Amino acid sequence: MAIADKRLQRREIITKAVCGKGRKFSTITHTVTPPHHPSSILGAWIINHQYEAAKSGGGIEVIGSYDINIWYSYDKNSQTDVAKETISYVELVPLSYVDPRHRASTEEVSAEATQEPNCVEATISSGGSSVLIRVEREYAVEMVAETKVMVIVDPTGFDDDAKDADFGLEDGDYEDLDSDLLEDDL
Repeated sequence: MAIADKRLQRREIITKAVCGKGRKFSTITHTVTPPHHPSSILGAWIINHQYEAAKSGGGIEVIGSYDINIWYSYDKNSQTDVAKETISYVELVPLSYVDPRHRASTEEVSAEATQEPNCVEATISSGGSSVLIRVEREYAVEMVAETKVMVIVDPTGFDDDAKDADFGLEDGDYEDLDSDLLEDDL
């Protein structure tokens, strides 16, 4: 071991970090029964999507709702109407990565809809009285908590001349840094 290595020490630092991540894509079919038997579907869309995240066992639950609006014709395509229905859902997103050393009492969870609920297909059911709506949605979730990280400490610290040290880097080494990865609010 070199002399410089002997003076280095290890420390554990407790910090907040992303300690769990997950992602889930799903397709679900809803059945909406309009007041009249539809002749044809003229349009279908989803609005008013709201959701929140909650920790649940080995994953994060995304709890939300949205409105389905179906514009359809009826009475042999002589009349039109819009059927509306509010859908409530709970989507469990498993965590594909979890830091086993995080402090469970400090967990904070969040979810982001990477693909908002979107109607990809609307068809009239075989009985002709309802409309089948196929919806795709995707969520990315994160769990932030306190965890320990190990750092190497030089107990001698820096002297005034060392604050301008290059730590073995050349002047051009910083040109390859991706400025999008740098945080403005640090």
